[in-house]
Amino acid sequence: MNFLKKIILIFFIFIILFFILIKYLEIDKIVLEKLYPRKFSNYVEEASQKYDVEESLIFAIIKNESNFIDSISSRKGAKGLMQLMEATAFEVAETMGISNIDLSNPKTNIEIGTKYYSYLYNKYKNYRLALAAYNAGAGNVDKWISSGTLESDGSNIENIPYKETNMYVRKVLQSQKIYNYIYYK
Repeated sequence: MNFLKKIILIFFIFIILFFILIKYLEIDKIVLEKLYPRKFSNYVEEASQKYDVEESLIFAIIKNESNFIDSISSRKGAKGLMQLMEATAFEVAETMGISNIDLSNPKTNIEIGTKYYSYLYNKYKNYRLALAAYNAGAGNVDKWISSGTLESDGSNIENIPYKETNMYVRKVLQSQKIYNYIYYK
């Protein structure tokens, strides 16, 4: 056997062994756990139970909004882990009986953000439309539904006209699938 054939054979054996190791040692999950952490899990679990929102979805929203950086602010003024606008946060907090809020506080931000998502879900009865409203605002989603751009059942969510919101919904749903795969099987 010549040298090149030996190298190719060794390469293919290495690839096969690599995939066997990944399968049996669940290396993919180990890597994914680093990329998709469950930071602030006690707050997420509490908010999930209180507002009946899946933990994996809350983690996916946080992952895509702030990548778990609790002190982050956007150019548009959204703050904290779940990137809440102050006006929205104060409005939601008022319905919760909270008058003094600190959006950089992880517990507060997660609770208000989860409550807000829960409100949107109850309004639209569809998790995709609720995510679109979380990102673009309920007024925009209402307008898209009334104009026929979106169906009220969310069946044509791919028609979201704002590219950012369209991609946001897709990324959050993909992240949720990954969280479910890693942690909630």
